[in-house]
Amino acid sequence: MASTSKPERLLNLVICLMSTSQFVSAEYLRTNVAGYDGDQSEDTFKRMLERDKNELRELGIPVVTGRNGVGDEGYRIKPDDYALPDISLETDEAAALAAAAAVWHEPEVAAVSQSAVLKLRAAGVEVVAPDELGVTQAGGPRSLGSERVIRGLIEAVEAAQSVTFTHRSTRGRAVRRLEPWGVVGNRGRWYVIGHDLDRGATRTFRLSRVEDVAVASDRGTVHVPAGLDLNTLVDEAVSRTDDATGGTARIWLADGRAQGLRRMATSLTSEPLGSEPGDVAEIELRSRVGVVRAVLSAGADAVVLEPADLRETVIDELDRLVAAPEGANR
Repeated sequence: MASTSKPERLLNLVICLMSTSQFVSAEYLRTNVAGYDGDQSEDTFKRMLERDKNELRELGIPVVTGRNGVGDEGYRIKPDDYALPDISLETDEAAALAAAAAVWHEPEVAAVSQSAVLKLRAAGVEVVAPDELGVTQAGGPRSLGSERVIRGLIEAVEAAQSVTFTHRSTRGRAVRRLEPWGVVGNRGRWYVIGHDLDRGATRTFRLSRVEDVAVASDRGTVHVPAGLDLNTLVDEAVSRTDDATGGTARIWLADGRAQGLRRMATSLTSEPLGSEPGDVAEIELRSRVGVVRAVLSAGADAVVLEPADLRETVIDELDRLVAAPEGANR
C-alpha cells in the first residue's frame, strides 16, 4: 500500500475532526485516519499526532481538546470556530471560483471526505451534517450545470454582453434572452441572475437547467444597476421557491408504507402505480421543503405525481444524492 503524504494525512485529520460533533480519541484517530500507520509504536504515533495538532494550530485551525460521552480525552474542530469571515471577491476572482466548482464533479478530496465521514458513522460517532459544516459534497451535473454553461455566462458577465440560452422548466424548453449581472452559488447550486429581456424584470435561473449559451450583443452593452447585492437577490429568489406555500400535491404511496407522508395527507385514495398497490395522497403544500424531505426519506415508496415543479425538485435532489456516493467510490 502506498504511503500517505503528510499534506494528505493532515487533510484527513481535519476532515475527521470537523465531521464529528463529539470529541474523538487518539486511538480512534490512529485506527480510522489514513496516514497513521496502525503498526507504529504507541510513542511514535503519539509524537506524530502531537506534531500534526500543533502544525494545524499554527496554521490557524483550532484543534480543541475535551472529553467525549464516555469520559475519554479526545479532539475535534468546531466548524464555527474555523469559519472564515465574509469574503468579497473581484469579478475575475469570483469567475475563477465558479469555473473551478463547475469542473469539480469528481475531486479526490470528495472521496477522502466521504470515506472519513462514512468511517465515523460506522463507528457510531454522531456526525455533523454537511450543510452545518458549510461545505457541499460533490453533486451531479444537474446541481451545478456544465462547465461550458458556467464559463459562457461568466465570460458574458465580464464582457457586459447579453446572452440567449435554452431553459428547461416544467413547461418544457424555451429560449430566453438575458442581460446577465452575475453567477452566484447558493445552497450547493449555481444560478445566473440578470435582467430578463422578454419579461422586462429581474430573473434568476438555475444553471443545471440552462443549455446552449450564446452571446447576443456587443461588449459593454449590459449595465448592472448600482448598489445591487447579487447574493442577497439570489438567496431571496431561492428561498421563495424552496419555501413557497399553497396548492396541493398528489403523491403516490406504496401500500402500508411512507407513514410520515400518510400523516401529512388530507385524503388517501386507493390507486395502484402500474402493478404496485398503493394510495394517492393529497397533501397541502404548507412547506415545499418539508414535503420534499419527506418524499426523499420515503425513497421508492413515494412518487410525486403533481405538481410538476415539485416532482422536478425531488428528481434534482435524488440526482444529487445518487451522484455523491458514486463520486466517492471512484
